[in-house]
Amino acid sequence: MDTMTTEPAVAIDFYESGEYLKKHPDWHSEDADWKARNILKIISRNNLAPKAICEIGCGSGEILNVLHGLLSESVSFSGFDISPQAITLASKREKSRLHFELKALEAIPATRSFDLGLMIDVFEHVEDFYGFIRKSRDTSRQMIFHIPLDISVQSIIRVRPLQRKREKSGHIHFFTKETALAALRDSGYRVIDHFYTGSYTERPARTVLSAIAKIPRKLFFAIHRDLTVRWLGGYSLMVLAEPGK
Repeated sequence: MDTMTTEPAVAIDFYESGEYLKKHPDWHSEDADWKARNILKIISRNNLAPKAICEIGCGSGEILNVLHGLLSESVSFSGFDISPQAITLASKREKSRLHFELKALEAIPATRSFDLGLMIDVFEHVEDFYGFIRKSRDTSRQMIFHIPLDISVQSIIRVRPLQRKREKSGHIHFFTKETALAALRDSGYRVIDHFYTGSYTERPARTVLSAIAKIPRKLFFAIHRDLTVRWLGGYSLMVLAEPGK
């Protein structure tokens, strides 16, 4: 990659070459309904009424497609991604008020023309994630982030879960709740609201082992959320934030 570019550094080849598509043929479309409904949850509990929504790193576009069906017919949606393969998948979902473009963050007009931006499981893939988050402040008046919390006592002891996240999913940064929120604040955002999302506990189990693992996670999460996330892992953080004054 050209080190002279002003674009925030990201492992471009992994996403543009088709390598990511090989490992994830549906580009995580199976998770879209669950993610969209958690996005709707944070929109509802903060009484937001956006008219124009963009998604940075939209992937297959299925999250915006689900939101298109859940939100008012007055809302328009725009999805952006650097991967030609992702935009090819997303373009099949285009319709009135829902459009996708092959466009890097730097090419999105820096006018905060969108009421709400989405960055769903994205900046953990970006080499200069601080620069990337700072640049995103120019796109929208408010931003919803979904951030995997890959670091837990279990993942550190077992090691393999973090290696798998790096090798298969392209995660090159790993976060706890505290470091994720600190990264947003250090990048010039004011955090308004946040809550945990649990893909392992809220979505159907894919294997018998994962079904069994649900039991202690649900039990301990009901007793002490922070400790459960810190020790057992398997959670992400949904965050609503706005650019600082």
